[in-house]
Amino acid sequence: MDFDLNREQEMIRKEVRHFAEKEIAPVAIELDEKESFSPQLTRKMGEIGLFGMFVSEAYEGQQMDYLAYIIAVEEIARVDGSQAATIAAGNSLGIGPIYYFGTEEQKRKYLPALCRGEGLWGFGLTEPTAGSDAGGSKTTAIRDGSDWILNGSKIFITNAACEMSMGVTVQAVTGTRDSGRPEYTCFLVEHGTPGFKAVQMHQKMMWRASDTAELYFDDVRIPAANVLGNIGDGFHQMLQTLDGGRLSIGAMGLGGAQGAYEAALKYANSREQFGQPISKFQAVAFKLADCALEIECGRNLLYKACWLRDQKRPFAKEAAMGKLYCSELMGRVANHAVQIHGGYGLMKEYNVERFYRDQKLLDIGEGTSEVQRLVISRYIGC
Repeated sequence: MDFDLNREQEMIRKEVRHFAEKEIAPVAIELDEKESFSPQLTRKMGEIGLFGMFVSEAYEGQQMDYLAYIIAVEEIARVDGSQAATIAAGNSLGIGPIYYFGTEEQKRKYLPALCRGEGLWGFGLTEPTAGSDAGGSKTTAIRDGSDWILNGSKIFITNAACEMSMGVTVQAVTGTRDSGRPEYTCFLVEHGTPGFKAVQMHQKMMWRASDTAELYFDDVRIPAANVLGNIGDGFHQMLQTLDGGRLSIGAMGLGGAQGAYEAALKYANSREQFGQPISKFQAVAFKLADCALEIECGRNLLYKACWLRDQKRPFAKEAAMGKLYCSELMGRVANHAVQIHGGYGLMKEYNVERFYRDQKLLDIGEGTSEVQRLVISRYIGC
């Protein structure tokens, strides 16, 4: 077994870490405080190739393996969860469905600009009354001649309402199957389409510098050319997209845990009490040892899931495990980091406060921790 990263993957880690520390770290606290999405920073991330990393060069992607992409998300999350969310959602949820399920015309129309980081695309699944129960969607699309008329709403959609947003992929009910269950189809809805409105959501606890939106569809006319894949394939497309998206959420947890751990270790080695650095006290040293241990476990679990995906082998169970473990891992590490910082850990000038807040969404997004345990339990035969 070879646990070494290849040359390209090592290069990605080094270059993205350098970028994150140079470009993101100096402004992360300010952007978080102002709850401000930064198009300038997002375009810079596009310029260094952080969008379309797994997409073919034919559509101006980077044509790298999925593990390289996950490493990039991890390194951005090590510094700031908001910017990592923009990258993770932009790739896994925005670019991914178009790349894997779109027609050739759709790919050539949308992917180049998205892969260059000139625009962003949202993933419209969650609704006010349909979260974990994604099959409970109420948004509908009714055929009208060769077009479709879309009505409904979505909520908590990343990258869907900022000035860089080009459009969203929307799952809607388009009929009833022979089994009596709803038929779902996905549609590509461009910004500027009459009847489509995206509204930014504010006063968030976490990811305050990422773009989150509510979407409203009021008799939105969608041409047949904007059906993603085949009619009725929407639910399958969404589930497959979520499998890949869980890996990126796992990467955010892993990277965030690494960042919080490093901040705690640095502080513990510099903070003195009773005549010595607090890292020398067993109570603190054991916390840091546990963090190092769990981060190593999480990295091996997540990277194995990515390896399975790159080998085109089944990976859904491992993706759920990686997402579950790494998201909850960040919670444990961030909690230790705040405790080690003491009162300073509760102040916004210290990054661990932001890590502590940003973690919570990882337990909820891309399927809650409870849903991941449900998925895993089904795979193991429960």
